[in-house]
Amino acid sequence: MSAVDSIINFKRDPSEDFYGMLNCDEHSTVEQIQAEYKVLALQYHPDKNSGDKDAEAKFQQLKEAKETLCDPEKRANYDKWRNSGIAMSYKNWLGMKEHVGQSMHWATPKTKDRMLPETAGAGTSCLSAASPNPAHRRASEGGAALYYGNRKQEWGADNSDVANKFRNYEI
Repeated sequence: MSAVDSIINFKRDPSEDFYGMLNCDEHSTVEQIQAEYKVLALQYHPDKNSGDKDAEAKFQQLKEAKETLCDPEKRANYDKWRNSGIAMSYKNWLGMKEHVGQSMHWATPKTKDRMLPETAGAGTSCLSAASPNPAHRRASEGGAALYYGNRKQEWGADNSDVANKFRNYEI
């Protein structure tokens, strides 16, 4: 079976359904999860089932499920994997997530600060960096690259200080 076939035909292992293993759901509180764990841990504890390897393996799975679901950060990661529909096991996904850098995104967002200073009179210029108008955003921020609205003058006729600095590559 090729790697593509294994991805297409992937079926989640029931041992990775931590909520189902602990008889809980996504809305269960930490206290409910711990109570269900205690009941099941008593049933599958290695001391009560000496020599039973299946019970010991089940106990370890329950322990892992409880540790994952009781830690808010691990639970958020598990829920993200569970709802993502990604065709890989949870452990493989965690390993990949750590390798990629905790984001699972291969593109980094542009977070560069705006070059234009905030002006006191935000209504005086359409080049204000503080205005939340979506038309003033850069194209990389999901807005228009240039803003032509409310222009009463031609492109080269605006002689404001900010426009002159822009034209002379000062900002």
